[in-house]
Amino acid sequence: MEHNASNFIRNIVKEDLETGKHDHIITRFPPEPNGYLHIGHAKSIVLNFELADEFGGKTNLRFDDTNPLKEDIEFVNSIKEDVKWLGFDWDGLFFASDYFEEMYNRAVLLIEKGLAYVDDLTADEIREHRGTLTAPGKESPYRNRSVAENLDLFKRMRDGEFGDGEKVLRAKIDMASPNINLRDPVIYRIAHATHHNTGDKWCIYPMYAFAHPLEDALENVTHSICTLEFEDQRPLYNWFIEHCEMESKPQQIEFGRLNLTNTVMSKRKLKQLVEEGYVDGWDDPRMPTISGLRRRGYTPEAIRTFCREIGVAKTTGIVDTAMLEHFVREDLKLKAPRTMGVIRPLKVVITNYPEGQVEWLDAEVNPENPEMGMRKIPFSREIYIEQDDFMENPPKKYFRLFPGNEVRLKHAYFIKCEEVIKDENGNVIELRCTYDPETKSGTGFTGRKVKGTLHWVEATQAVPAEFRLYEPLILDDEKEGTTFLENVNPNSLQVLQGFIEPNMSEVKAQEKFQFFRHGYFNVDPKHTTSKKPVFNLIVSLKSSFKL
Repeated sequence: MEHNASNFIRNIVKEDLETGKHDHIITRFPPEPNGYLHIGHAKSIVLNFELADEFGGKTNLRFDDTNPLKEDIEFVNSIKEDVKWLGFDWDGLFFASDYFEEMYNRAVLLIEKGLAYVDDLTADEIREHRGTLTAPGKESPYRNRSVAENLDLFKRMRDGEFGDGEKVLRAKIDMASPNINLRDPVIYRIAHATHHNTGDKWCIYPMYAFAHPLEDALENVTHSICTLEFEDQRPLYNWFIEHCEMESKPQQIEFGRLNLTNTVMSKRKLKQLVEEGYVDGWDDPRMPTISGLRRRGYTPEAIRTFCREIGVAKTTGIVDTAMLEHFVREDLKLKAPRTMGVIRPLKVVITNYPEGQVEWLDAEVNPENPEMGMRKIPFSREIYIEQDDFMENPPKKYFRLFPGNEVRLKHAYFIKCEEVIKDENGNVIELRCTYDPETKSGTGFTGRKVKGTLHWVEATQAVPAEFRLYEPLILDDEKEGTTFLENVNPNSLQVLQGFIEPNMSEVKAQEKFQFFRHGYFNVDPKHTTSKKPVFNLIVSLKSSFKL
């Protein structure tokens, strides 16, 4: 597997192994199971798993399930599926909740050392006491409770004597620290809620900032790789490792998170899109979730290549979505069978073609990959072409079909438009054309040239199909005074009814095809039925992106 491009994290790992600081490495991917993974998580997955893989190490999948109010087994299962689909397998599978007893004991140790206390202030009062970036915080009036009183209160918190929010356990560090994270952070809160893993065993739960370093240490993680927003928490991470007397000493390293143009990456916002019905679920093909990209037709290979190519930096940047699309095209161009589909059909009758005759034409399945073989396409006097491929009054340099003009039908013959049939409202509903039997593709005809080549589908055996065309879900970056919902693109999904070649009648969910002149499409697993396939546009054929 090619993934040894240099980056600053890889260099740290390499040096740690060369200097003997570590004789092996363990990384981890630690999502909170409170939503579905998105493309930003894919970057972290690829980084952690491939780094460990390159240096012969291990990667754990760990669910940071310290908040029972937001977490669900549905999300646990979807995350496992997504990691496997991306092509990775974890060495250890862990839950933060596996360590609740151990974390409780380490919190007791902090109390015994005079480094933690039970506080009766409300969440709002704690916030007021915390101070600002320029002003120090104020100490809680409960900060100097005795060790014995704190031990007693903390045990009673665990035993369920107090209601939600009545008391918290805080670390005793420094209310005047210039780093707000060190101003006596809350490390335990009361939440009488059923946990997906531990049921009703606990009514106190550790905060992420306390739990995370302990989990890393208990699993002997060597390099705890996370995104930049945790940089300010690194001193707190190290403080817990030291004062909780953890034997293993993981190193936290931060990198810039991935942002994509026209894409929302916040779980909270994605959840809002789902709950308010802007999309048809977490796996809607317009969503940047791994399950949405999978349903759209993106491939794990393309996503992995994209994550490697964008690199790892110490700053957060915005990547053009066109770059991700570029790698999808690159991956599919040799894999996807070529075929013809008409998504806005216009009937054409070839008046001089023998009635009742059906001719079977030969076409390559993929001209760029001859090993994929040949396919057979029927041709008769009735076909469908795209409405866009005909104009009654064309502008100059329009080379497609118009009255009196001749074009080539892909894999077939030249046809010439002789007559236009309209309905009572003046809409074009049918074209009458003639064909030239001498011009059959593959016969070496050199008599005359035509500039336009159209795709088509034979009408009598065509298979009805639905095509779902997508545009970006989010139109632009948020403008001041607007919410992201105001920037949702009303035209992000267009559903069209058309036809495909008869050899496509038994396509299966998640199969991918290149429709001539339209783009790459994926068979939608949610809406496809035995009667009608539904195709999601993965990417168009043309790219504006230059690597």
